[in-house]
Amino acid sequence: MLKPCMIYLWNLSKSFMKKIFCFMLLASFGQESLAQSMVPKAPKLNLDSYILVEASTNTVIAEFNSDNQISPASMTKVMSGYVIADQIASGAISLDDKVLISEKAWKTGGSKMFIEAGKRISVRDLLSGIVIQSGNDATVAMAEYVAGSEEGFVDFMNAYASELGLSNTLFQNAVGWTDPNHFSSAKDLAHLTKALINNFPDHYATYKEKEFTFSGIRQLNRNKLLWRDDTVDGVKTGHTESAGYCLISSAKRNDMRLIAVVAGSPSENDRLISSQRLLEYGFRFFATQKLIAKDSEITVAKVWGGKMDEVSLGTSEDIFLTLPRSDFKNIKANYKFKNNIQAPISAGDVIGDIEFMSNERVVLSAPLIAIESVEAKGFLGRIWARIVFWIMSLFSMGQND
Repeated sequence: MLKPCMIYLWNLSKSFMKKIFCFMLLASFGQESLAQSMVPKAPKLNLDSYILVEASTNTVIAEFNSDNQISPASMTKVMSGYVIADQIASGAISLDDKVLISEKAWKTGGSKMFIEAGKRISVRDLLSGIVIQSGNDATVAMAEYVAGSEEGFVDFMNAYASELGLSNTLFQNAVGWTDPNHFSSAKDLAHLTKALINNFPDHYATYKEKEFTFSGIRQLNRNKLLWRDDTVDGVKTGHTESAGYCLISSAKRNDMRLIAVVAGSPSENDRLISSQRLLEYGFRFFATQKLIAKDSEITVAKVWGGKMDEVSLGTSEDIFLTLPRSDFKNIKANYKFKNNIQAPISAGDVIGDIEFMSNERVVLSAPLIAIESVEAKGFLGRIWARIVFWIMSLFSMGQND
């Protein structure tokens, strides 16, 4: 009697332990899946507005009041630098040009490069004074050199803003003085910075320089993030009483470049901490991956009436995607082709679309193009292809019935 009872208890305990083990395994799996799929909210920051953007994909990772109008203060000089860089690229001026310093430029208040009226200074040095030292005097000197006057230069700035699609931006001066009609937004400033980095990489390289010495006066770059993070390579600080402490920053790690704009911070140190927290949040929880290389074959499509039966398809540009890191595990590609693709086909013709899906939603779509040409068959070949296509279409219709 005792033996059957012990066997029963032993089997009961084994069953109970199995249930406990399965429960713990499922709980562990659930916790792991949850940890992989969850992305925490962006950090709470004491700012009037901010935005965090991945530059290559233009993906907004985090934002707060990013369309609100703000006083950009010296972040204005990013546009001043953009105008000057474009003038250099077009050949209108050169880095070696010598600029005669006016009395107005010399007397300009605020942050200074410490230039002197009547002296001639190279465009190269003045640009360093603008970017590294945030020199208002250097900015006015360059504005006068490029456009004849600061007022004329402001017209240039607003024209460039319109060309870049900065719909929430208007400038009244070249340096960032407070004015009710001088404003921008965090989103516009991020877009401007992206354009600066992409269009003028040689000019942008100046923004990572940590110091500049002119006339025996050594000044440090006001962007202190350059000392805190080696991946940060720009871009511009700003501060006035009405604007608070502001900063545009950018960092690149592997294939991922982030641009952060913070505005209305209560202190210089707080704007650094806020910027750093945003950048770390983006790099920690998001990733940018190159999905397709330009002009590489990713699939083929059936061609009717061609000297080749298939055409190779790809994309006209590299395709990058920014997502939460865990979402890349679920990426799927769907191809959508045009009906009845017939030769002749020229390289570059749009043949269909590719859609990338993650977690049952479309996260990116792009046109599929022919990456090679397909010549049409001769007259008899085309007639035969049409007959075959007609017969196959009848067969398909019969199946649908």
